[in-house]
Amino acid sequence: MRRTMLKSKIHRATITDSDLNYVGSITIDPILLEAADILPHEQVHVVDVDNGARFETYTLVGERGSGVVQVNGAAARLVHTGDTIIVISYADYSRDDLASYEPVVVHVDRGNAIIQVDDAVDRLLTEARA
Repeated sequence: MRRTMLKSKIHRATITDSDLNYVGSITIDPILLEAADILPHEQVHVVDVDNGARFETYTLVGERGSGVVQVNGAAARLVHTGDTIIVISYADYSRDDLASYEPVVVHVDRGNAIIQVDDAVDRLLTEARA
């Protein structure tokens, strides 16, 4: 049996812009995508902390270092510039995979700069230093 589990998330990102007339998707700074192990065109769920809206879309790569988190297409009606969101990715894992499973959580500040990354590797390094 396989289970669908949280793979990673970008936690409390700030919407920098929206473009209703774009084809669709969410454009994200590649620094954030890489930290969260999210690929271009990967399906993600987006949750707006401010208004409770939830939707699915796919990712596009924005300008590196820009902090861009821009919702495009029809979903742009569900968010506003300045809203706080969570971008979530999931993956299917086997029972064997779950033995070493650890999701990645990328925490960002209001400017979408990374302030902390929680994952198994980070936790092991921290414990080894103690």
